[in-house]
Amino acid sequence: MEGTMGETSGSETISPKLQRVAELAKAMPHGTLTTLAHHMDLDLLLEAYRLTRKDGAVGVDGQTGREYAETLDENLRGLLERAKAGTYHAPPVRRVRIPKGTGAKTRPIGIPTFEDKVLQRAVAMLLGAVYEQEFRACSYGFRPRRSAHQALQVLWEAVMRGQGGWVLELDIEDFFGSLDHQRLRGIRRRRVRDGVVLRLIGKWLRAGVREAGTLTYPEAGTPQGGVISPLLANVYLHEALDEWFEDVVPRDCGARRPSCALRTMLSSSLLGRKTRGEWRRCCRSGWRDTGSRSIRRKPASSPFSSRDRPVAAWEHERAPSISWASRTTGATPGEGTRS
Repeated sequence: MEGTMGETSGSETISPKLQRVAELAKAMPHGTLTTLAHHMDLDLLLEAYRLTRKDGAVGVDGQTGREYAETLDENLRGLLERAKAGTYHAPPVRRVRIPKGTGAKTRPIGIPTFEDKVLQRAVAMLLGAVYEQEFRACSYGFRPRRSAHQALQVLWEAVMRGQGGWVLELDIEDFFGSLDHQRLRGIRRRRVRDGVVLRLIGKWLRAGVREAGTLTYPEAGTPQGGVISPLLANVYLHEALDEWFEDVVPRDCGARRPSCALRTMLSSSLLGRKTRGEWRRCCRSGWRDTGSRSIRRKPASSPFSSRDRPVAAWEHERAPSISWASRTTGATPGEGTRS
């Protein structure tokens, strides 16, 4: 189907060059990396090309992967030169809409050109080697060798060890469309200040969206479907959600430090606590203010969503392989009655 999210950076391999970048980032956990672009060479672009789907939907220029491959060496050399010289022009993404769930809602998907996908993937590989050293263990969305199913499994095991509790599903509305560019830029610059890399990301954020013949330039968000978008979203949520929940919330709770679990799957998160009272203390701590309209304190009149129910009775409608009723039988996820 046109517009699927196959172009992501979650399954990439680590080359010796990227391994050196990862080792440098790990050795400088609080440092700022200023020279990354020299690691972006023809070999990296060739690997990025290899990992890019050749049969994916085409962008605004209509060029296919097969057509790009006809003069591959020339295309990649020209792409590398333009990227490093600052003359690369990020084309608008072509937006299509696909069904969302079983209702009438649709999900907007942005489709870059094939060449843009290759360059985005190369930069995502480079930045991924840096940020994978600091992402929290609770983060599972669009990361190498991690998946939403693993997140559910780990949360299930945590709940079983706690013998019950409360689980809240947090779905961040229009997450990709509401990312604040200025705040995202500030978060990135705390870790990476390479001019070439930052300039390219800025161009992608400002590239524009073409839909039904109309070209617009959104002031917020990153195209859902772009190769670089999941990584940028993870960088944003690492500070906005993961660090807040694991560092700030326990500190605010003081001596009443809650037994808790957070499993983030990009725009959706599952948060578990042992008692309802711990949820109230968590809500009083408040969502961290990062400029996203979706990551903030819920209204005091309704601190809990309608989906916040005792875990023994909770059915996760988007993960039918998980049966919370198995709690009483000692079964593992996937066994017992399916919801």
